[in-house]
Amino acid sequence: MTTTLPQSEVEAAVQQLKRQQLDGQHADVLPQAAGWLNKWPENRDLLLIQAISQRHLGQIDDALATLQRMERLYPGFSRLHQERGMCYVAQRDAASAINSLLIAVNINPALPASWNMLVGLYRMTDDADNAALAVEHLTTLQALPPDVVTATSLFSDGDLASAEPIVRNFLVQNGNHPEAMRLLARIALAMDVLDDAEALLEALLELVPDYLAARYDYAQTLIRRQRHTEALQQVDLLLALDPANLDYRTVAATAEVGLGHNERAIEIYCDMYADAPNSWDIPLWLGHALKTVGRTPEAIDSYRAAAAARPDFGDAYWSLANLKTFRFSEDEVVRMAEVETAPTIRLADRYHLCFALGKAHEDRGDAESAWTYYDRGNALKRSENRYVPEVFETNTREQARICTRQFFSARSGWGDPGPDPIFILGLPRAGSTLLEQILASHSQVEGTHELANIQRIVLDLQGPNSDLLEPRYPASLQELTSADAARLGARFLDETRVYRSGRPFFIDKMPNNFRHIGLIHLLLPNARIIDARRDPMSCCFSNLKQLFAQGQEFSYGVDDIARYYRTYLDLMQHWDDALPGRVLRVQHEDVVNDLETSVRRILDYCELDFEPGCVDFHQNRRSVRTPSSEQVRQPIFRDGLDQWRSFEPWLEPLKIALGDALTRYRD
Repeated sequence: MTTTLPQSEVEAAVQQLKRQQLDGQHADVLPQAAGWLNKWPENRDLLLIQAISQRHLGQIDDALATLQRMERLYPGFSRLHQERGMCYVAQRDAASAINSLLIAVNINPALPASWNMLVGLYRMTDDADNAALAVEHLTTLQALPPDVVTATSLFSDGDLASAEPIVRNFLVQNGNHPEAMRLLARIALAMDVLDDAEALLEALLELVPDYLAARYDYAQTLIRRQRHTEALQQVDLLLALDPANLDYRTVAATAEVGLGHNERAIEIYCDMYADAPNSWDIPLWLGHALKTVGRTPEAIDSYRAAAAARPDFGDAYWSLANLKTFRFSEDEVVRMAEVETAPTIRLADRYHLCFALGKAHEDRGDAESAWTYYDRGNALKRSENRYVPEVFETNTREQARICTRQFFSARSGWGDPGPDPIFILGLPRAGSTLLEQILASHSQVEGTHELANIQRIVLDLQGPNSDLLEPRYPASLQELTSADAARLGARFLDETRVYRSGRPFFIDKMPNNFRHIGLIHLLLPNARIIDARRDPMSCCFSNLKQLFAQGQEFSYGVDDIARYYRTYLDLMQHWDDALPGRVLRVQHEDVVNDLETSVRRILDYCELDFEPGCVDFHQNRRSVRTPSSEQVRQPIFRDGLDQWRSFEPWLEPLKIALGDALTRYRD
């Protein structure tokens, strides 16, 4: 997991200023920090350094102003709230100090200075019970090795790159230490290195079987690996000990959703909500499950309850907007706009509100206001992700280099011969949910959802410590044997069996699988592969106004989405050359314009008899988890084909960036 980068100029400046602060040189630090902030005005560490020195120099109002500026940028940074608490202590405002310090330790429990100060404040205010609790927390921290405390603190504030080597080195030097092992596993989980997380937690539970927090982490890791049945087994052990625990019940509901048992998940969420009626996250999760099974009016009520419980809860408003058929009232639009501009709003809440406001104004026919909010939401979302387009482009070049027609010819007949899977892939918002609904309306085909199993196999083939700009995969495909391909194909069929109910064929609708068609062909040579394609302007615009629950980080900027679409066309052209006739291309506009002809073409490719239910797909009441869940429960309509034209005055940069993709997408 470790990645070592050269220290930047700002990092060197921060380290030097911290050393000077430790020596008490605050009068020297303050002007230096101000100078560096002129160059990096939003640097978190420099702002904190400035606030600390301002406090030590008695400039409390200036320090609080610096912290307020920080909060607009980094509301979840624990040391901001700790420092604010120290400022209130200097002002002899015990109540405000306690409040700020509690915020700090709730974000980051590994803050000895905060706990120590809380002990004194509680004793000063004659709050013996809370003083005793603070002493207990402080004693726990003092019993841990300093390196583990430091790494835990860094992890809590999201500084994974700094925390990981500290705790790893500690384990190398000191052997197995339960808290350090759990921390390293949590870091691996946060970095999506799921193999490491799983191995560490399994080893830890062998050492300490009754370590409940580790078992909880293990259940979460299994869910991330799409191993929901095993996750339920782990969480059942936890619930047997503490059946009322909301965290455990949340994991259980998440696993049930993953298995497609949405009605069971709804029961769990309803029971949780009855026990925690002031919650805002439980009604949100409940709303998602209700939406999936088509209980839209109840989902609306649930989302509105989440927004009422926390008025700045951006995800609740976006979830309402994401229902597509929902329309906000005038009062709701005004309230959202006011909350979105509040100086203390969290970044995630703000961009969720921006996308919701974009949808609200688009529904009213105000394209200019809608685009303003969509553009702002994309910029805010893009600011927090680490999307690097070169990673995908490097992978595409490598796929073309490795996966040639000769490569596949030499491996003819490899893999598991099972014909069960039908892969529907392409870009998000390209009509794949419609194709899934059409096929899942056939008596022989099971609709599942976007399965992560191919991605997990890819991660295994990449191996640990992979450099994304010089990846082992797809070059590692050359190392596979015929037996490996058969084993991995069988593994895919075995792992996905839990989502099926007995029909001969099933759908995997993970759009990003288009990157791995070569792998799919090697492992599952008799699988069907359908490329869901949509006009580039319609597809890219639809992505730009969609806030995804996770992933799809390429979709939050005009240049990024255009570049991604062009590379997608390049890669699909390569698959056509290397595997001629292997992939069926289905153009979304063709499906909309001539549904029955398109349905017959798709069924012929899948070697399925025509069934009228596939044309009447909207009558299928199956669960649908994607943003198009409501649309595919309605007869097909043309209104969505050219929605981007209302926004044409602002989309010229997208046209330019797409270039010849505007015509060659039909090639």
